[in-house]
Amino acid sequence: MYKTLILSLMMISLVAQAQQRIFLYPSEEGIVIKGFDTTAPYMDYYPSKNPSRSKTAVLICPGGGYQNLAWDKEGVKPAVLFNENGMDAFVLRYRLNNFRQEGHRYPDQYNDVTTAIRIIRSRAAEWGIDPDKTGVMGFSAGGHLASTAATILQKGDPNATDPLKRIDTRPSFAILLYPVITMDTSFAHRGSRNNLLGTNPDESMVAALSTEKRVTDQTPPVFLVHADDDKAVVPQNSIAFYEALKKHKVKASLFIYDHGGHGFGMAPQDPVLNQWPMQCVQWLQRQGFQ
Repeated sequence: MYKTLILSLMMISLVAQAQQRIFLYPSEEGIVIKGFDTTAPYMDYYPSKNPSRSKTAVLICPGGGYQNLAWDKEGVKPAVLFNENGMDAFVLRYRLNNFRQEGHRYPDQYNDVTTAIRIIRSRAAEWGIDPDKTGVMGFSAGGHLASTAATILQKGDPNATDPLKRIDTRPSFAILLYPVITMDTSFAHRGSRNNLLGTNPDESMVAALSTEKRVTDQTPPVFLVHADDDKAVVPQNSIAFYEALKKHKVKASLFIYDHGGHGFGMAPQDPVLNQWPMQCVQWLQRQGFQ
């Protein structure tokens, strides 16, 4: 069954095309750094063929150490998976940095993911999406970004002049694949930390962006996947987050595979690792997101 699914996904991914590219901000002023950015932040919309008017939607944050984006492996291909299972998907092109610190640091990336969530919910009726079934997914550093959306929550302000600011940013669920979680140097991914916070961040920012410390009973349900032999982003990241979720009685599932290393994506060639995509879909169905 899984082999057939993976072959199908591989074929579909070759022809998958976003229906729409949606830029996150009405103007590039104050958003784009001239000489560094090649584009303003956007998300590509991949609608499913599900005729329902209350679809589940997933906002996908590809990984890349907050320096680049694994767009196809950790963006387009997961979008195809969700489409084939009746869910709409959006792949987020958030702002990035480099080792010379010429780009963007926090909170720019966080602002991008929360703005994207608000845009999806603001247009949910147009797209046949249920705003209460709108979640976030992230891989590696994108997993950290998704975890910030899940733990740093902004309530909608009904009196805000900007209509988007009237919309709550709390995702309905979070799916985290080999995520960077902590900024604590004991087991942080140094590259992601440096690109997000700079090379000498204030300790208060290190604590504030270590998302295992931000979990509360308001954190949405979370699905976590990691490999035991991941040397780049060690599995303690997912374990610490899962333990925090359980402390606060948040629904969660954690899968740690005995192999895979870092960045395995959909793992189409591995008969063990390639089980996680359907486990994820089944988990969403059990939570009522379908």
